[in-house]
Amino acid sequence: KVVTIAKSKKFRDNHGKVLLEGHRLIKDALEAGAVPQTLFFSTVGHLKELPEAEIKRASLVKVKFEDIKIWSDLITPQGLLGIFSKPDHTKMSYPTTQLTNSLPLLLICDNIRDPGNLGTILRSAAGAGCEKVLITKGCVDPWEPKVLRAGMGAHFRLPIVANLDWESLPSNLPAGTQVCVADNRDPGAPAETTSVPRGAGRAGCAPGNTKAPVKSRPEAAPEHEEEAADIPELATQCYYEDWARTPVAVVIGGETHGLSADALHLAASTGGKRLVIPVVPGVDSLNAAMAAAIVLFEGKRQLLRRRKQEDDRHKVPVVG
Repeated sequence: KVVTIAKSKKFRDNHGKVLLEGHRLIKDALEAGAVPQTLFFSTVGHLKELPEAEIKRASLVKVKFEDIKIWSDLITPQGLLGIFSKPDHTKMSYPTTQLTNSLPLLLICDNIRDPGNLGTILRSAAGAGCEKVLITKGCVDPWEPKVLRAGMGAHFRLPIVANLDWESLPSNLPAGTQVCVADNRDPGAPAETTSVPRGAGRAGCAPGNTKAPVKSRPEAAPEHEEEAADIPELATQCYYEDWARTPVAVVIGGETHGLSADALHLAASTGGKRLVIPVVPGVDSLNAAMAAAIVLFEGKRQLLRRRKQEDDRHKVPVVG
């Protein structure tokens, strides 16, 4: 059963269970209010680092370390595994420090298929103070063990809403959200020779060339040519220029499949932009996790700067 939960998304979804491994991840889950069902440990010492009141809610099962080694896909297992009810972001208690540093900045994951990338992206989203992460259908399951490991506890620091279709995605965004997409295309290149990104920026951004509307054109098989022709135009600019309004969402596409037409339509419908990360010509595009970190932390910088400017305007001058 333990191995099945780890390896089967269908089983996790049908039974509402997830598998967590290691002291740090299990402790973060317990402190955030995740509900433990069974904890497997090889020595009693493994339980001492966990909140006593919380672990009393679970069935505690002592097993041989050799068994945990069989169940685990880690090279050096810690000797502690837990089966939890699949967390519901609406019922979680996220850390106070995370909530107080949260910004009106959201992340939308589109076609992120690599578990390590998604976990790293979630970690960056938590570090940047994102308000929420929305994961669309077609992305890897965020509760897969490799994603959990790469996330380093991010799953229990901010709301993660997974398996969304594009029709329902707008209802998960705050009113008035502008959606921008991270792209890898040279704004000055002819539209017919370019493609939708695999992460982010390939080309440099000349100051006079940053806001020209450019037709997005995703890679498409011949049978999808009609669909590709319907891709909307988006203004293009470098990621470090002013784009982060309140609230704002950023879409990151996967390396293999890139941004979907749905993502571009959503961005166009909100007046969003295509954000390019300039790299030296000839260097391949950045991977999705790296692109997400760059764009999200730039969004954070811009939002904090805007907040400071507004605070300064509202300060009452001291007389005397």
